[in-house]
Amino acid sequence: MKTVKTLGAAALLLAGCATTSPKPAPAPTPVTAPTGFVNKVWKVEASPQIQKGQLYVFLSEGTLVIASETGTPALGTWRYEKGALTMVEESRPYPTDILELTANTFRLRMHNPGEPVEMTLVPAHGAP
Repeated sequence: MKTVKTLGAAALLLAGCATTSPKPAPAPTPVTAPTGFVNKVWKVEASPQIQKGQLYVFLSEGTLVIASETGTPALGTWRYEKGALTMVEESRPYPTDILELTANTFRLRMHNPGEPVEMTLVPAHGAP
C-alpha cells in the first residue's frame, strides 16, 4: 500500500511539473555599430569613383568629415541603425554596405543614385 501511495504522489508531482510554463527565452542582445571604423582617419586607397587619398572620418557622435588635398572639407552625418550604415552627404542619405572591416581595411559600397560607389579605405598615415 505504501508503494502505491508513493507512486501516486510521484505521478502527481510529475504531472504538476509538466503543466508549469517553461522559462522565458532570454532577451535578444541589442545590435550595436561595429566600432572599428569610428574616430579613425581613413584614406581612400582604391575606388573607381572617389579620388585616391581623400580622407573620411566617422566621429562617434555621428559627424562625417570628408577632406582632400584639392578641395574644401565637407561635413555630413552617419548613423548605424538596425544593422545598417547610412552616410548622409549634402542632406541626402545613402544606404551603405560594409563589405569588409578589419584594422587595416574598410571597404564600402554606397548606394547613390545611378551606380553604387565603392571604395577601399585604409588608415591614414600619421593619423590616430
